[in-house]
Amino acid sequence: MSSDNKFKLEYVWLDGYLPEPNLRSKTKIVDSAPSSVDDCPMWGFDGSSTEQAEGSSSDCMLKPVALYPDSGRKNAFLVMCEVLLPDLSPHPSNFRATVDDDPDLWIGLEQEYFFMENGHPLGFPDDGFPAPQGGYYTGVGYKNVGDIARQVVDDHIDIVLDAGINLEGINAEVAKGQWEFQIFAAGSRKIGDDMWISRYLLLRTAEKYGLDIEWHCKPVAGDWNGSGMHTNFSTKFLREQGGEDYFNKLMGAFEKYANEHIAAYGPDNHLRLTGLHETQSIDKFNWGVANRGASIRVPHAFVNNGHKGYLEDRRPNSQADPYKIISRLLKTIQSVS
Repeated sequence: MSSDNKFKLEYVWLDGYLPEPNLRSKTKIVDSAPSSVDDCPMWGFDGSSTEQAEGSSSDCMLKPVALYPDSGRKNAFLVMCEVLLPDLSPHPSNFRATVDDDPDLWIGLEQEYFFMENGHPLGFPDDGFPAPQGGYYTGVGYKNVGDIARQVVDDHIDIVLDAGINLEGINAEVAKGQWEFQIFAAGSRKIGDDMWISRYLLLRTAEKYGLDIEWHCKPVAGDWNGSGMHTNFSTKFLREQGGEDYFNKLMGAFEKYANEHIAAYGPDNHLRLTGLHETQSIDKFNWGVANRGASIRVPHAFVNNGHKGYLEDRRPNSQADPYKIISRLLKTIQSVS
């Protein structure tokens, strides 16, 4: 039978590795193209190979939750999945299930990462360091960004947009070999789905160029920027009513639950949140207008608009699970009356 009459469903899920999960995927061949995620059947996998089950009882289930066209393959779709136990309850590693489904939460995530080649950041010599930071951020030219990185990020832009994900921009970042992409979504679960699929597509795109992606927040020690995942958020109330009194209560809640936020914001954040390189120290909480060294950056437009609009939490790091970030944000926001 011709491949034109078959369709590929790439089931994508998160494994049970700690401190943060890895992406996994496998392909199901079907006879017809799905029109929605409801057309994608549940599937199983061997959880003993992904830190999600014992070998004596290894079956885990994949529940499709979001569907994306995959322009990188012929007749293909990406199927984002939650992991369930055999009784169809959420697996303990399934943090998507902890996120309240709030369609009025608007989130923009700024995903930073490093390209890696032969075990070190792209552009770093084998026996030392490149020129100090300065020309790399939004840089142009071979000495600043090279040629392979530009090809990868351009390919990534196209395939993410083709998937229907709201990619808002990309840029080279402060350190050599470091880049960033930004995505936006309305919906607390949707932003997590979209970010994980965007990460998957970046990893898969980099494969073609012999590169790896390093999500860790501080892969290069010393005077080099770490990688964050700055989280811009607004609720319907913040957009439409807001007010200084509510804002102050909200910041009080963020300070009260500062430790809980740090616990959800990615591993090894103490290496990144040092008070240097546009960060606040991990053991401190503050907010500031247009202050990129604050825990929460408050845009001028937010204040000028009567404390209405969006805020930026600068503490989440690049390796953090977006489901954990959003779950914690919602808990803190919901604690404020």
